[in-house]
Amino acid sequence: MAYKGAHMEIGTQEKVKVALITGCSSGIGHATALAMQDAGFHVVATGPKLDELVDLRDQGCEIVELDVTEEEQRQNAVHAAERHHGAVDVLVNNTGYGQYGPIEEIPLEAIRWQFEVNVFGMIRMSQLVLPAMRRQREGRIINLSSIASEIEQPGAGIYHATKHAIEAIDAAMRVEVEDFGIRVIGIQPGPVNTNFDDVAAASIPNTGPDSPYLTFKENMREYTHYLGRPGRTGVLEPEDVAETIVEAATDEDPETRYHVGMLSKTGSILSEITPDSIWDAAMRSQVPPHERKHHH
Repeated sequence: MAYKGAHMEIGTQEKVKVALITGCSSGIGHATALAMQDAGFHVVATGPKLDELVDLRDQGCEIVELDVTEEEQRQNAVHAAERHHGAVDVLVNNTGYGQYGPIEEIPLEAIRWQFEVNVFGMIRMSQLVLPAMRRQREGRIINLSSIASEIEQPGAGIYHATKHAIEAIDAAMRVEVEDFGIRVIGIQPGPVNTNFDDVAAASIPNTGPDSPYLTFKENMREYTHYLGRPGRTGVLEPEDVAETIVEAATDEDPETRYHVGMLSKTGSILSEITPDSIWDAAMRSQVPPHERKHHH
């Protein structure tokens, strides 16, 4: 079989490749569904609410209901994608959200749910597509990580932990499946102009005025909104990330990971060369624990 981007050549016959994408209701997933379709893929766009995917269906994508924490829906989505020609050619694990707040105050149940969505859902979707990818000896699993996978930030430890976990899983699985013709690729964007910051800020536990972290949490909310503010230098649009995902899906020899945007590239370098004490001091100045700071 010759590699033909969004097409697979079998003898003299060409078949359109199938891309299964999670979390397509908005943001990066929505932009990726359209970009992959433009690149020539048959796109199976998924999300937990079908009514949020109608515009993608109207533009030619197949839509399937998928909550990545529900096993029956996970299996149904993979079967829907595989029925076209027996295998998912590209799986884009995009679903995720940010659980923010001081670790002492986040209920264990909320921490477990963060891992359920961001990590276990991604693992299970990968497990489900791998047998058919292996049979056809070709496939790509593209996992949406973040620069959060390489840096640490107070108030975001649980979210960042899920992204560190994805990096470890990518590195292991990459070698495990390589001999089957399957590539595992990580995408690490910096801040993106989506509703991520609103969800993250809303996730910070409200434990009342007597919380020892009260000022820290106020600073954290403001900093989170500041990070993803449109127009701020280095903030990406979802389409920027989607463009990189298409590149990862179609390049004959893709990178193992893609840092998307200036802030991702510089953050990665800085985290490698900065001693912990200096990094911690910088983080403390961005989100002070006990004095209010306003970001402009």
